[in-house]
Amino acid sequence: MRNWIYFFLAVIFVSCSLHKAAAQQADVVTDSSAVDTTHDYKLKHLIVPAVLFSYGIVALESESLKTLNSDTRDELKQHIDEKLSIDDFTQYSPLAAVFVLPNLGVKPEHDLGERSIIAGTSFLIMASTVTILKNVSNVERPDGSSDNSFPSGHTATAFMGAEMVYQEFKDESIWYGISAYTVAAGTGFFRMYNNRHWLSDVAMGAGIGILSTKLSYWLFPEISKLFNKSESRVLNNMEISPYADQQQQAIRVLYRF
Repeated sequence: MRNWIYFFLAVIFVSCSLHKAAAQQADVVTDSSAVDTTHDYKLKHLIVPAVLFSYGIVALESESLKTLNSDTRDELKQHIDEKLSIDDFTQYSPLAAVFVLPNLGVKPEHDLGERSIIAGTSFLIMASTVTILKNVSNVERPDGSSDNSFPSGHTATAFMGAEMVYQEFKDESIWYGISAYTVAAGTGFFRMYNNRHWLSDVAMGAGIGILSTKLSYWLFPEISKLFNKSESRVLNNMEISPYADQQQQAIRVLYRF
């Protein structure tokens, strides 16, 4: 998990460096009309993540919810024939879709540079929150392998990406968001199926992922004031995407001249 924090910090650094370079070539003041005002803060947007947060936190001390965790684990173990590591890959699928779908003709709400900044901000918030909670909660995993079960980082990553898919493509079709959330829910399920997380870990991870993305969209109008239109055009010609397999993580940068 910590490797991924460094990885996405690097993505943000690359994006910001390119923005700064473009700004030095074009001394243009940001047009206020370019600021995103479509994601204003609304209290109702916090209901779902708040419920998931509350469940996860209460489950740390509630005996009845701890029993539910154990019962869920035992029920799944009865039907497990072989562990499936598909969740190691599906956690990144929704976020990947944010950058792949526009290449297939689906119109996103933000351009490539803006999506890169929003995704980087979301991941930074999510990964920092998950890492801190894992270090202070000391919850043992169902399989007894370690004491960093709470919350589920895989689930948080998946729901972070799913919420971003919904935000970017909801005007095109709500089914993009539904599909992404289905993949995210499946990721959480397989974390339990593989005996790596409790139900409460998955609930908390989902809440963190959703809220991280919502926060990044709320913060984006302020962040965008740091950049100007000419910088955005620079990033529109560039594609920054994560690459990962079981051995390495990397940043893939493609620039179209």
